[in-house]
Amino acid sequence: MEKATFGAGCFWGVEEKFGKVDGVKETTVGYMGGTLENPKYEDVCTNTTGHVEVVEVIYDPEQISYKELLKKFWEIHDPTQVNRQGVDVGSQYKSVIFYHNDKQKEIAEKSKNDLDKSGKHSKPIATEITKVKTFYRAEEYHQKYFQKKKNVS
Repeated sequence: MEKATFGAGCFWGVEEKFGKVDGVKETTVGYMGGTLENPKYEDVCTNTTGHVEVVEVIYDPEQISYKELLKKFWEIHDPTQVNRQGVDVGSQYKSVIFYHNDKQKEIAEKSKNDLDKSGKHSKPIATEITKVKTFYRAEEYHQKYFQKKKNVS
């Protein structure tokens, strides 16, 4: 198994979308990239911690490639927006790829450059590509949020 970590807006929807991808074995939402140790949701929402809402994806590279995960990443959000996705505004919603090794970095950078050159978006791609940092698992009520909501309804 391998690991990929993405920030693409509110982690509830991002987790839901990656969780349905064949070859993805597990998803966990959390916070990454900031300075505060063991942040809570309320901390991250202050826009002062530097943390981003992310989804950690555990996947089987024999079933799905990192390049294919990136394709999904680009499809599920607007990578031209800075610190927002739709109505969600704040630095915790930035578009970011946290790479786990040099190979992921290389693939992510090529993928971003290819998308930028494709003309698909009228604005430049704002997605950051940065080395993975400490992952802080989000509170339990955020995990599989939409699945839990469906079971309550």
